[in-house]
Amino acid sequence: MQDLESAAVIGLFALLVLIALLCLLSLSHWLGGYRPQWDKEQPFECGIPPTGEARPQIPVRFYVIAVSFLIFDIEAIFLFVWAVAYWELGLTGVIGASVFILVLLLGLAYEWRKGALSWSPDKTNRDL
Repeated sequence: MQDLESAAVIGLFALLVLIALLCLLSLSHWLGGYRPQWDKEQPFECGIPPTGEARPQIPVRFYVIAVSFLIFDIEAIFLFVWAVAYWELGLTGVIGASVFILVLLLGLAYEWRKGALSWSPDKTNRDL
């Protein structure tokens, strides 16, 4: 019974928040309106007029390096957690962490061999 009352209070609160949100949005739309003008539609950044393309093409190599960074960043988090629980895990934890590091080192060697980590364009990473 207590859980049902708590759920009812939370549901009522969520309903009131939703009603307040809809009222505020409709009020701002009704009072504010929209008057399109040429200068309002132009992009503005730091007072400098925009030049060039808004979405320049970024080489795929950038994304490969970014994803590699994320993978090895997450590896560091896993190893930190393993180091905190080192004494509780024992030999099984050491073997598991060693296999984990070995798999990641093989992935790093593969990326290095394919040329995914070099930023300069050359013949080794044409397929990136």
